Amino acid sequence: MVRTLIWTKTMRYNLAQERILIMEEILNNASGVMDKLEKAFDEGAGIDALITELEQLQPDIQKLEDYYTGKYWKNDVRLDEEGKLPQDLEKGVLAQDTIFDLLDRNKELLARIEEYKKA
Repeated sequence: MVRTLIWTKTMRYNLAQERILIMEEILNNASGVMDKLEKAFDEGAGIDALITELEQLQPDIQKLEDYYTGKYWKNDVRLDEEGKLPQDLEKGVLAQDTIFDLLDRNKELLARIEEYKKA
C-alpha cells in the first residue's frame, strides 16, 4: 500500500513536469512567432507566411489557455510553491502574467490580421 502511494505521488509530479514542459514549448513557440509577425507588420514584409504560422498555432494556444484556466495550472503552481518540482525546470508558464499576456497579445494580433486581410 505504501509503495503504491509513493508511486502515485511520483507519477503525479512526473505528469506535472511533462505538462509544464509541453506548455512551456507552446508558450515559447507562440511567443517567437508573435515576435516575428509584429516585426513583419512593422517592416511590411513576410507577413502572409507568419500569419499562416500563427493561425496554425491556434489549437496549441487554445491548449495553453485551457491549461491556464483549468485545474492543472493551479495544481502545478501549488506543486512548485511546495518545492515538489525540480528547481532547474523551466516554469515560465507558472507565472500568471506570462500566459495572460501571451493570450492578450494573441487576441490583438488576430484582430490586426483581420484588418490586414480586409485591406
